[in-house]
This record gives sequence, structure tokens and C-alpha cells, in this order.
Amino acid sequence: MAIDIKVPQLPESVADATIATWHVKPGDKVSRDQNLVDIETDKVVLEVVAEADGVIGEIIADEGTTVTAEEVIGKIEEGAGDDSNDDSDSKDSAEEDKKEESSSKDDNASEKSGSGEGSGEKIEVKVPQLPESVSDATIATWHVKAGDAVKRDQNLVDIETDKVVLEVVAPADGVLAEITQDEGATVGADDVIGTVEAGAAASGSADKSSAKSEETSTEQKDEGDSEVAGPAVRRLLGEHGLKPSDVKGTGKGGRVTKEDVEKHVKGQQSKSSSSSSQSASQQPQAAGDRDQKRVPMTRLRKRIAERLLQAKNDTAMLTTFNEINMKPIMDLRKKYKDVFEETHGTRLGFMGFYVKAVTEALKRFPDVNASIDGDDIVYHNFFDVSIAVSTPRGLVTPVLRDTDKMSIADMENGIRELAIKGRDGKLTLEEMQGGNFTITNGGVFGSLLSTPILNPPQSAILGMHKIQERPMVVDGKIEILPMMYLALSYDHRIIDGKQSVGFLVTVKELLEDPQRLILDI
Repeated sequence: MAIDIKVPQLPESVADATIATWHVKPGDKVSRDQNLVDIETDKVVLEVVAEADGVIGEIIADEGTTVTAEEVIGKIEEGAGDDSNDDSDSKDSAEEDKKEESSSKDDNASEKSGSGEGSGEKIEVKVPQLPESVSDATIATWHVKAGDAVKRDQNLVDIETDKVVLEVVAPADGVLAEITQDEGATVGADDVIGTVEAGAAASGSADKSSAKSEETSTEQKDEGDSEVAGPAVRRLLGEHGLKPSDVKGTGKGGRVTKEDVEKHVKGQQSKSSSSSSQSASQQPQAAGDRDQKRVPMTRLRKRIAERLLQAKNDTAMLTTFNEINMKPIMDLRKKYKDVFEETHGTRLGFMGFYVKAVTEALKRFPDVNASIDGDDIVYHNFFDVSIAVSTPRGLVTPVLRDTDKMSIADMENGIRELAIKGRDGKLTLEEMQGGNFTITNGGVFGSLLSTPILNPPQSAILGMHKIQERPMVVDGKIEILPMMYLALSYDHRIIDGKQSVGFLVTVKELLEDPQRLILDI
């Protein structure tokens, strides 16, 4: 049975999205909940996962295609990749055996080579140079463990600073001989955090041939197992500590399938849960039902907390609101989005209009583009706009620079690049520093109204929200229009009410009549 791969529901303020990256191709086997494709909106990247085990039958929407909610972008042939096909199982088994034999030969060869050349040179793994404003960092994640084989330029460990994550790669092929700084440790620039033994073989490689022979003998003893279960199923059985004889096979010729194993495991779990519930009914409720989990804050979360408290304590923050009719922009976008994408190679979103309108308003209200430094007011004669981006590590605000010199297409490309880098943890410290004004769009998550907090030392931040249809009075008549609330939080020490309201009204007027953005009036 074919299962449709569909675009998930998009946030209210997002009309469409773009196929960013397919992680599979037609004919590939996929497992349930495996990420198939990344779909990119104005600010967030959505993952679409497989609904069931099977094989990718067809990809309908290629990378770069603009799609809408619930649109079918591909198909999965359910069960096509399972053990129901004996021929494919036998081929897979043969291929896996060949790969295992080949890897065994390679391991033995490398072992002989290593024994002839000695243990190899030991190279220290060091923390890279940290940015000038960063004094120390934290070991976030080791991707390998001591004794693992590594290749040159392979990422060994992620090191987290206040705002960016640095990757430390292997200096040469070999083995990670030692880890001297565990996850969570605080380190400084050039600290030694591990050692790589160049040219050495992975620990335990000398035992691989003997282990392989033991596995071979075991397989010979259990020839019947290979006949009733394919390699993938045998691996699944091993994960649950089962033998093929423990599971009743429903496949062709009594063959054991993945579904049989999963059904057997679920049956065991239900039995254990029922027995535990019976014992629980006879005993008082266990304290374990109210467990707590305590985890330390990441450096980024600590930094966010510090800056939020700084903004609340050190500024006279006030928020003013207005609302905007988004119909003109939505109509313009609908009319020209295809031509825009063909011409500029990027999709036409809402953020380009927001940044363009904010830049024009900053030109007219220089106090909003200024900042306080001690007893001085610093007026910036350039326009760098921070864009709040949600990442797996937390909220960050990379900077789009010189927006007054950018077209809407340039802005869309810049925002898209920053969002992708934020998602992948590739933002640099230079891309995070500076910025005279911030735009944050909580509408992509469904926020209807909020009071955004300043991003020091900036003096103002604009919050965009969910676009929602509401009845509005137009020329004495009630119309249903897509409305959105705007919220401008500002530092009252430098920006007065007249300037803040004037700035917000200017943004509103420009967005409600987007032709003015093009004509610069």
C-alpha cells in the first residue's frame, strides 16, 4: 500500500514553504519516524518523517519546489522494504556478509600494518582559539569515545561558547587514544582535551578476526536461524535478546519478519505492564511516578538569561501596539511569487517586506536606530537589523548588515542563509555581533500578541505575530481581513512616545501599501 508523504501544517503566518533537502531517494529503504525531507519556511525548518517502514516509491516535489500545507510531495511503498521479499533478504544478507568479510580483511591488514610501524605518533587534540570576547568554553558533546578509530578532519567534539558552537576535528587518521576533558568541563583556548594516536588501529581490532570466527561458528551452528530470519531481523532479535525460535514467524515458509518481532516484544511489554499494575494495585503508589530531572543550563541558555535580566534591569522598557492589514502584501505576494522565484532564485516570503519597512522607518526615526553608551547617545549611520532565529540550542539573533543597500530578494536570501546556519549550528561570532534593531516573528509559532524584550545595547525591537482573519470595519462596512498585531518595545530613556508611535505607524503604512516600499515614498 502506498502512503502519501505530505507537507505538515504550516504556521498561520506562513502561506507556503520550500523543499530544502531530501535525505532519501526513490528506492531507498526507510524506517518509521526516519527524517525524509527538510521543508523550509521563512524562519523555521520542518522535518517530515516516514509514517511506516517501507521504500521510497516516488518523489513528486524536488528540492527548491514551493509547496503548501498538506500537499503530497512523495510516496512510500509500505512494507516493500521488509522481509516479505525473500530474494532481497538473501541479497542483503550476501551483501552484508561480503561487507563484513571485507571490513574484517581491512581490519586485519591495518592491524598488521600497525604492528609493523608501531603505535604511531601521538597528537594532542586542543581547544581552538576562542573569539576575543570569549574567555572560556564548555565541552558540549564528544562524538567519539576513547579507542574509536577516527579519520582526518572528522568532527570529534563540539565546544560551546556563549553564542556559537565550535567543532574540533581529528588532526590525522588513527585512534582517539584518550579523552582528558569530559562533557561539561570548562576549558580555555589551546587546552588539551584529548589525544589521537596517528596511524594506529582501533582498540580491539586484533580480536576482530577471532570474534569474526566465533560469529561464523555461531552462525554455522544456527544455520536454521538464517533460513527463517534475514540479517535485519536477526539484528533486531539480538537487540531484544531473542532467538528466532522464540518468535512465531508469519512470513513465507514460516519466516520471521520485523512485524513478528515487534509484535512479540509488545506482547512481552504488555504482560510485564499488566503484572506490574496488578502488583501496584496491591501496594501504595511508588515514589518513582513523580521523578524529577535536573540538568545544567547550557552556556547559551545562561547567556540568554543574563541578557534578558540585563534588559529588564538596565532599561526603561515600554511597549506600544498597532495592527496591520496584511491583505495587500498577501495579494502582491500571491501575484508575483512565481515570477519572483524564477527571477531571483529565492522564494518571496513576508520577512523581506518586514525588513524593508523597518529599514525605511529607521531612516526617518534615527533615535530608534541609536543606542546609549554611558552618558552618550550613539547614532548609527548604517542599518544592521538582527533577525531572531529559533535554533535547537535556543533563540539567537544573527545580523543582516547594510539592509538599506539590499533589495527584497537580497534580504530573503540573507535571512534564509542565516536560518539554515542557525539550524545547523554554523553561525559565526561575527554573524551574531552588532545589530542596531531586532525583528522577532513569534507568529510562526502561533503567538497572537506579545511584549518582546530588548536586545541590549539596542534601543528597540519589533514583534510580528500570527496573521488571523478578523471582522474589521472598512468604509462603514464589515469585512473579514487577515490582521496582524505589531508590538514595538523600546527604551524610554532615549525614545519618546511620539517617536515610538511614529515609527510603528510608519511600518504599518508601508506594509499596508507595499508599493510605497518600491517607490521609496
